[in-house]
Amino acid sequence: MADTTQIRDLAPYTGPISVGPLGDPEPEERSLPLSHYVWVLRRHRWKILLFIAACVVSTYLVSSRLTPLYEATTTIDVDRQAPSSNIGEASVAKSIISPYEADQFLATQIDIIKSDSVLRPVVERLRLKEVEPSYGRTVRTPEQQNAPVLLSGLDVTRPPNTYLLLIKYRSPSPQLAADVANAVADSYLEHSYRIRIDSSAKLGSYMEVQMDQLRAKMEASSQRLNEFEREMNVINPDQKTSIQSASLLQLNTDYNTAKDERTKKEAAYNAIKAGSMDAALASSQGDSLKKLIEQLDDANQKFAQAKLHFGENHPDYRRAQAQVLELQRQIAERKDSIVERVAVEYRQAVDRESMLQKQVAETRGEFERLNAKSVDYSTLKQDAESDKKLYDELVRKIREAGINATFQDNSVRIADRARTPAQPVFPRMFLNLGLAFAISSMLAICAAIISDLVDNTIRDPEEVSRSLRTEVVGTLPAVRSLKGRLAPYSSPLDDTGTSLVPAEKEKTVSGYEEAVRTLRNSILLTDFDRRLRSVLVTSASPAEGKSTVAAHLAAAHAEQHHKTLLIDGDLRRPSAHKYFNLPTTKGLSTVLTGSLPWREAIYDAPNFPDLHIIPAGPASRRAADLIGRQLPDIIEEAIGEYDLVILDSPPLIGFPEPLQMAANVDGVLIVTRAGHTNRKAVSAVLATLNRLRANVVGLVLNEVTREMSDSYYYYGYYTRYYRPDSNGKSGKA
Repeated sequence: MADTTQIRDLAPYTGPISVGPLGDPEPEERSLPLSHYVWVLRRHRWKILLFIAACVVSTYLVSSRLTPLYEATTTIDVDRQAPSSNIGEASVAKSIISPYEADQFLATQIDIIKSDSVLRPVVERLRLKEVEPSYGRTVRTPEQQNAPVLLSGLDVTRPPNTYLLLIKYRSPSPQLAADVANAVADSYLEHSYRIRIDSSAKLGSYMEVQMDQLRAKMEASSQRLNEFEREMNVINPDQKTSIQSASLLQLNTDYNTAKDERTKKEAAYNAIKAGSMDAALASSQGDSLKKLIEQLDDANQKFAQAKLHFGENHPDYRRAQAQVLELQRQIAERKDSIVERVAVEYRQAVDRESMLQKQVAETRGEFERLNAKSVDYSTLKQDAESDKKLYDELVRKIREAGINATFQDNSVRIADRARTPAQPVFPRMFLNLGLAFAISSMLAICAAIISDLVDNTIRDPEEVSRSLRTEVVGTLPAVRSLKGRLAPYSSPLDDTGTSLVPAEKEKTVSGYEEAVRTLRNSILLTDFDRRLRSVLVTSASPAEGKSTVAAHLAAAHAEQHHKTLLIDGDLRRPSAHKYFNLPTTKGLSTVLTGSLPWREAIYDAPNFPDLHIIPAGPASRRAADLIGRQLPDIIEEAIGEYDLVILDSPPLIGFPEPLQMAANVDGVLIVTRAGHTNRKAVSAVLATLNRLRANVVGLVLNEVTREMSDSYYYYGYYTRYYRPDSNGKSGKA
């Protein structure tokens, strides 16, 4: 009951698999868990710690041997809003500046501070060629002395979002670092002042030359203006031109009005001249004519009534008739008077239009003549005023430049002078050690993980299930004491019941035996549909431990009192006879060559009553070629007499016999050496067996250690589970 429980606990993990369309197992896609990487780091912990310690110690040794450097800082304040000491336009020019222009200005000042004009006076004043080792090493020849000065320890920076410039200098001497930083700041201010003086002097010289030329030009333009005024006999012809312009404008207005009046009177005259009564009524005298016509209408009505009631000789008739005739005469006279008046008005309008037209023409000629003179006068006057204004402006600027050149620029000033530093800034021991620790830790961890990722050997059962689509049916621990003769699985006891095997060796061997029993049960107890009667134990390449696994698997099966037959099919490198101390006078080679029936080649295994062995026998070149023809009959007859036939074969890669053996057994067990067998080689073996339609039982990971994968944590249980009892005998805990 204890064995069954232990087998269940020690059974290898087989992850969930799914079956594809053709019946091939497809591994479930799973990423490596975080615990796997933790295990990788734990596995390489001593290497990682050793690498980190070496890097930290090396950093400490290198940092302790470096020459300490002291850094002093002088702060310069650039106040673009400070009130200027300048006069004139220069006093307001600096306050009108955008943030982008300020950045450009500060960047320019940084380059000026690093220039040769600023640094060379500092080098000469403080004799840095003699006292500064780093500078003296860079200056060797006269040509290099005339080259631009570069101070390797100087650094000029601008803190973000400020108008400050930090002049920093590093030197092995703390006092020299402070002196150089202050000297560079003073040299920068002096250089700025000197530039302004030189610029003002050059500008003054240039302006004086220009001023002489401008004075002569101003005098010539003033003289031409005076001569023109004398010719025109006026002081300001512009005023007279304005009067002429207003007069001409008024005459044009009167002329246009007269022209309109003439047109109207001409139309009225033509209408009245044609004898139109309506035209006469529409004239200015039409009101009186209209009244006469109304009176005529009333007289005609009375005359008509008189004609109706009276005769021609009646006084009322004659009176009415005389009144009508009188009104008709008055109307005719009034019409003739209107015609004459309209004609007179028309002639007057024509005369007035002609007179105004003549005056407009004369005034326009006078205006154009005067206007031409006025343009010339304006041009001469403008030239004279412009020359005088430019001359006055130049004189003013020369005076301002001379005054401003003597002012010190108060917008750039030293805010904080450098002081002698107390502590070196290089090397920073704690920072260097911290960086060395962090970087070395990162490199060591990355190297450990990368080495695990690029490892192409078979180690982890889960990885085998995913990549090779097969199951790991057993894992066997690495045991160094397995070489030599195979001992009984049950430890021999003396007369007192004490084990004859040393305790430590018994623990080690017992752990391997328990793993073999687990493998035995994994193979034989999981196949319920078909019982395995014959199993081929092989490997992908030599030195994988397949013969050891086959021998121990046969011994473990025989231990359960099952008749077991072990056939050593590796005719090139036989090993079964070594494990059981058997002679090599007969074996499988003699059976295949027909020299001996297979039953007569069987040996009884010492200490294993139910285990029979057919060793490889004497060496024979023809025996390997006869395996494919005779071995199937031998296996067929053997499975009728034995509960299990285990066949040990050569490696599958490079030898033809294992393929023939695999086609004639119930199952194939592939042994791999954990941490050494290449995954591609096992994949090629599985592909070959699948083409042969061989039944691959699974893989066996041999020589497994706890350091190979986090899946093997339980291997410590094998030795810890056994402990000596109170009488000194080994027993199960």
